Amino acid sequence: GIEEGDRIGVVGRNGDGKSSLLGMLGGSIEPLSGRVTRRGGVRFGMLSQRDDLDPAATGGHSIVGDRPDHEWAGDAGVREVIGGLVADLPWDAAIGSLSGGQQRRVALAALLVGEWDVIALDEPTNHLDIEGIAWLAQHLKTRWAKNSGGLLVITHDRWFLDEVCTETWEVHSGIVEPFEGGYAAYVLQRVERDRMAAATEAKRQNLMRKELAWLRRGAPARTSKPKFRIDAANQLIEDVPPVRNPIELQRLAVARLGKDVIDLEGAGVRYGDRDVLRDVTWRIAPGERTGILGANGSGKSTLLGLIAGTVQPASGRVKRGKTVRLGLLDQQFTQLTEIAGDRVREVLARTKTTFMIDGKNLTPAQLLERLGFAREHLSARVAELSGGQKRRLQLLLLLLSEPNLIALDEPTNDVDSDMLAAMEDLLDSWPGTLIVVSHDRYLLERVTDQQYAILDGRLRHLPGGVDEYLRLRREQPSSRTNSPITPTTGDAGAGASGLSGAERRTAQKEVASIERRLDRLHAEVKTLHQHMVDHDQGNYEGLQKLAGRLRAVEGETVELEERWLELSDLID
Repeated sequence: GIEEGDRIGVVGRNGDGKSSLLGMLGGSIEPLSGRVTRRGGVRFGMLSQRDDLDPAATGGHSIVGDRPDHEWAGDAGVREVIGGLVADLPWDAAIGSLSGGQQRRVALAALLVGEWDVIALDEPTNHLDIEGIAWLAQHLKTRWAKNSGGLLVITHDRWFLDEVCTETWEVHSGIVEPFEGGYAAYVLQRVERDRMAAATEAKRQNLMRKELAWLRRGAPARTSKPKFRIDAANQLIEDVPPVRNPIELQRLAVARLGKDVIDLEGAGVRYGDRDVLRDVTWRIAPGERTGILGANGSGKSTLLGLIAGTVQPASGRVKRGKTVRLGLLDQQFTQLTEIAGDRVREVLARTKTTFMIDGKNLTPAQLLERLGFAREHLSARVAELSGGQKRRLQLLLLLLSEPNLIALDEPTNDVDSDMLAAMEDLLDSWPGTLIVVSHDRYLLERVTDQQYAILDGRLRHLPGGVDEYLRLRREQPSSRTNSPITPTTGDAGAGASGLSGAERRTAQKEVASIERRLDRLHAEVKTLHQHMVDHDQGNYEGLQKLAGRLRAVEGETVELEERWLELSDLID
């Protein structure tokens, strides 16, 4: 049950019933047995993964309804929500004209401006950048007085769980198992549970003990938060080595790469007279593990393009070492396109026979199993896999291609917390250079040793990590957190781009192509939602396939939206 003051995070593998649990508590799903009781008059607000907004309504009307401007503008709570989530969106634009990510933010804002006793959020951090996630965490922590209100949140964002939640529910095997505290406390208690479960849980136990070791040793800011016995935690991990041996990994990386990886020297990318990236100097070293931060549309994808060679600099130069083999994990599963009709077993049969992890030779099937891929899915065709299964296969094929430089572009899409822990475990022992673009703060702090940010088109080192980035963004005059809370029209904020001639036509052509693709994706999302509603709810496998396709479409939408933001900012 949910009591006054509860702040509950809901975790579990994809498909295990987290959204169904929220639907049952919110009243949109009726239980087959038992009952759900609610206190009389309780106000329950819920953000599901489905978009229920009227496509003909404006963004402003969807948020504040028919309330007069002076009434909602005079409400500090409403102003805070608008400033934190949608200050950069056109106030009078129709919902149907907004991108999927923008619609999601409008739906979240429309919920949060209301008065609720209990709020349930299903993946609220999707489509939010790292600033938006930090704002949402702070808002939820201060929304209600202490020991009042109730929060339920499904999320794979482990930093968010630790920051906001005081209790964790794990949904697995048809049950809901409660744990005290946020993600870090949940990890400790789960390790203890798995130890008692003996042999059947041995693999997950070892993995979570390693995760706990990092939480205790590698993130000092978190160690005082969880409400569990520190002595017990230290005893559990006393024989667990550090998650990475940076000296040994660097030695191996130099042996594989040589001393030269990729050097960006004064590199810049521009459209017309508008700079996207300016004077970027970055000498990527062998064994370097770097996280890249930046707002949506800031140029992160362009920076990856420079590294990959798909984007040419307008100024400066990019020098690549002769031995560099780049592996890119993108958001659109492009590596799987050519093998969509093949069975997973056939794909594995064509790959390298063994792979070295922690001094042990693993077959591709063993490596895929280590990533949480069930053996019964080895006979499935690649196109039939869910989004999470495709992400596992995509990572496996990337590792088996033996790159010595890996770039991960938002790798947490479609991935649950168990899969993230398995992915991080593999990357811990991978001897190469790693570059990660992500809004997942936990992942960045976990697998990278340093962070950079793109601010005003320049690449800046962040000795203080994510906290320093958030501080710098707050100090920027153009930062969303400092934007005046004033409704804007669709033309507001447009500036002279300086584009002309062939550059403008090329950019406009790409924008038009992206918009057409987004329209098709939005239509497919609506169709998939309807199919899921009409589908036989007892046909679990069929529902899983529909849900997997939905996640894949939403992942592609996110990537296209970011590119659209970069380009439209220049040509408007």
